[in-house]
Amino acid sequence: MAVPKRKMSRSNTRHRRAQWKATRPDLVPITIDGSVYRVPRNLVRAYERGLLRPEG
Repeated sequence: MAVPKRKMSRSNTRHRRAQWKATRPDLVPITIDGSVYRVPRNLVRAYERGLLRPEG
């Protein structure tokens, strides 16, 4: 594991953290019972297996 040699200042720490941005999940269309829903790509298999119910 990387260990810093010197203490990083509060200002530098906060500037580094401020660069991180959350991204919206990409939605893909799937058909369930004849209706088309847009769901996150990583959950498509769960919807197809019936583990999750689409809203709307």
